[in-house]
Amino acid sequence: MAGCLPNIRVLDMSRVFAGPWAGQMLADLGAEVIKIEHPVGGDEVRRLGLPQKDASGKETGETSSYLAMNRNKKSVTLDIGKPEGQALMKRLAAESDVLIENFKAGGLARYGLDYASLSEVNPRLVYCSITGYGQEGPYSALPGYDSVFQAMSGLMSITGTPAEPALVGYSVSDINAGFYAIIAILAALHHRDTVSGKGQHIDLALLDAQIGAQSHIAMNFLVSGKMPVRAGAASQITCPWQAFDCSDRPLMIAVGNDRQFASLCSVLGIPEAGSDPRYASNRQRMAHKDTLLPLLNARFSTRPAGEWMALLSEAGVSSGPINDFGSMFDDPQVVHRGMKTRMAHPLAGEMEMVANPLRFSETPVEYRAAPPLHGQHTREVLREVLALDDAALDALAEAKAI
Repeated sequence: MAGCLPNIRVLDMSRVFAGPWAGQMLADLGAEVIKIEHPVGGDEVRRLGLPQKDASGKETGETSSYLAMNRNKKSVTLDIGKPEGQALMKRLAAESDVLIENFKAGGLARYGLDYASLSEVNPRLVYCSITGYGQEGPYSALPGYDSVFQAMSGLMSITGTPAEPALVGYSVSDINAGFYAIIAILAALHHRDTVSGKGQHIDLALLDAQIGAQSHIAMNFLVSGKMPVRAGAASQITCPWQAFDCSDRPLMIAVGNDRQFASLCSVLGIPEAGSDPRYASNRQRMAHKDTLLPLLNARFSTRPAGEWMALLSEAGVSSGPINDFGSMFDDPQVVHRGMKTRMAHPLAGEMEMVANPLRFSETPVEYRAAPPLHGQHTREVLREVLALDDAALDALAEAKAI
């Protein structure tokens, strides 16, 4: 197996988004990722999202959400509620480097599959627990989902219009937690392999991760005591940095410094604004938005967005259309970067997927396998990793442990 992590085996006991997202990234980087699912139903995200269909239009039993999070994995079904299933998990943990789980805080202890138990089986195991609120604290036993964490973290207080809060349009708390999990796992593996020889427990909370991810906005409050506000498509700290209505559609403008502001004014045909003392610095522009923004809006409304974007690009001012997903995937830069890829699926035939954005010069990401069918690799993995024969596998199936 190629990639950056060719000798790493990961047990992914997580469901839905945050943990599976981390597992998929590790799989894309070359790790062997074994997705552990219950024999009945499996990961509930298999039933969330839009249904996948094969060439005949028949549903395959998988969904867009599941397909987004589970590429390059193997699916093994086992029931940890049965002693046989618990024994199999312990044996698999003994042969693995990483375990990812998102059960309720302390929930795996009843099965003997918590970190304390499995670290005795395998002291080198890096064990990552992802929960809503963490392993400790007054909320640790509570369930939680992305929308709740967007609300509690303060994110919804800065997202939307002044009149109404809004959710970020994707499960940002889950994805941020997944990224933090990847960072923590790789750091723990490095520490194990270069310093201690031992694994460790990672306690990661979605609420913590979302708060950490918006540090640059939270610091506005901590530094100034001034509460950030909901400003629609505009920046909290930079001006002009927002969408403007052109004659056909909106265009997002991001002016990063005073020189770019002067260039913007020149392109718009109002060079005098670029030298106006009221707009000489970003702080001044923020203070005088009430006069600056109407001036800019009036100019942008006179031409189509495409014309303005071409002129601004030539002048070194950042701008871009507010794409939907169709126009985004058709954008020449996105096409050039290959952000849509194709993979063979056992039921759907060839399917399109969002590509991994990482680009390595020596160990490129490989798209080895489509997201697995429920239990697709159970017998294969148990034969290869635990050396179980057909008689043992048949007995486990008879006991409904797999």
